[in-house]
Amino acid sequence: MARYTGPKTKIARKFGEAIFGEDKVLTKKNYPPGQHGNNRRRKTSEYGTQLKEKQKAKYTYGVLERQFRNLFERAARTKGITGEVLLQLLESRLDNVVYRLGIAPTRPAARQLVLHKHITVNGDVVNIPSYQVKPGDVVAVREKAKSLEVIADNLAGFNHSKYPWIEWDESVKGGKFLHLPQREDIPENIKEQLIVELYSK
Repeated sequence: MARYTGPKTKIARKFGEAIFGEDKVLTKKNYPPGQHGNNRRRKTSEYGTQLKEKQKAKYTYGVLERQFRNLFERAARTKGITGEVLLQLLESRLDNVVYRLGIAPTRPAARQLVLHKHITVNGDVVNIPSYQVKPGDVVAVREKAKSLEVIADNLAGFNHSKYPWIEWDESVKGGKFLHLPQREDIPENIKEQLIVELYSK
């Protein structure tokens, strides 16, 4: 499956935000990449602003266009505010939950742990990053993988009380997905209403 494997700093500079985590280059070059990046650019159109917001969400959560559209259509059919429901569906992805639990330092790293069968959901190994975690599910590190140095390093000193919708359990090296997160609890700087407006055209 096609994934973006190019320079992440370039994408972060495009949006002017550290969407892949801490990015030191952004503090030095806080302008878009390319030959004319530091010049004053013409005003972005309404469509351009909406498209940029959708791309930001896709890059942030590591989701491809078709997956993203399917999630949006599912959110539109679900009761509630479509934009908020969309973010809740993205937050419920298994790779994102692994990242939120601090088991992996980034979402791509979390996706790799899932693909390599290091993660369980309710005791069963699940190797599908897009798997939708439901309230009450327990996401944990597989017994064989608990001794992996990379996982131990990530968990060391991680603040597990950051996200109120997940409850950490040290004994299983995992956490319980308590409920869908409220919009104000999701730290991502995404204007989801712009995405809704884009797809509603």
